[in-house]
Amino acid sequence: MKKIMIKSALCITLLLSINANAKESLMMATTTSTDNTGLLDYLAPKFEKDTGITLKWLATGTGKALKMGKNCDVDILFVHAPTSEKEFVAKAYGQNRQEVMYNDFILLGPKNDFAKIKGLNVRSALKTIKEKEAKFFSRGDNSGTNKKEKSLWKKALKKLPESQKWYMQTGQGMLSTINMASQMNGYTMSDRGTWIKYMSQHENNNTMKVVLEGYPSLVNQYSVISINAKKCANAKEELAKKFTTWINTSKIQRYIADFRLLGQALFIPNANK
Repeated sequence: MKKIMIKSALCITLLLSINANAKESLMMATTTSTDNTGLLDYLAPKFEKDTGITLKWLATGTGKALKMGKNCDVDILFVHAPTSEKEFVAKAYGQNRQEVMYNDFILLGPKNDFAKIKGLNVRSALKTIKEKEAKFFSRGDNSGTNKKEKSLWKKALKKLPESQKWYMQTGQGMLSTINMASQMNGYTMSDRGTWIKYMSQHENNNTMKVVLEGYPSLVNQYSVISINAKKCANAKEELAKKFTTWINTSKIQRYIADFRLLGQALFIPNANK
């Protein structure tokens, strides 16, 4: 009996020790660009080292990420569709929305730019694509990039060209969509970070180039949003708050600024600005 009691005590001690050493984890839903570029792979170990919290994430379009937040599947969002984000917070699904960084959207096309987009403004570029029926590859996935692209088409044409044969919806992420545009000699819209990642992967085999950039309407803002525990009882509000505070510190903002490929910054930090 004494041996049994000793073994039981040892088991309890072992279980308590394992539980004490178990790391807390934070589940994030994020856009494909923060994942495809490698930014989160770069930041996650630093977050764990500084806080002891393991960051886990699922990368999808911003629309689906917001839906995951509504469904209480995650604790925090890292997304880039400001209008939809503000609506999400207004409906009390999320809270503590904080801007973290930005880059910009760019229009990509074949290196020969057969539709002659280079030098045009956004509205003229999209109208020219329509008039020349140049193949345009849309993500068609309700992502932040797709939301922005659709808003630009509506401003240029008053409606989406969804029924047009030249307008192709891939239902894929950004890297796959750029690949399809490249293979089929078409145009597409991308965020800057993913484009730099694409160039680093294809180097001399890259058949695409930037044909339109630099307009204020193409700014691409990224923010984090904590899921509201009043809507989702299991949401880890305190861990989400720690991540938000951490990523907005000057040290981590410098890390984001230093995250580069091909000598180019993929994101520009702008927390608390």
